[in-house]
Amino acid sequence: MAHSSKSHLTRAINPIPEFVLDALEHRSLMSSYRERPAYQQNDYIGWINSARRDETKQKRLNQMLAELEQGGLYMKMDHPPSRRP
Repeated sequence: MAHSSKSHLTRAINPIPEFVLDALEHRSLMSSYRERPAYQQNDYIGWINSARRDETKQKRLNQMLAELEQGGLYMKMDHPPSRRP
């Protein structure tokens, strides 16, 4: 079940930067990203963008990509709905 609608979020919605879109497409993880709840999508982007240094943004992006690839994790916390079979 896709959770891509962010219309019900009460926080500011963070637009996805081009470098994140490129990374999701390059790693074929866009569908895994879109399957996450809207709040997780928004939080990942806000967290990545809040970094001041490019190196930190890249580190956070890499963590998000790894969690999407592995499944079962969200911000280093257990996330059973996204576990892979």
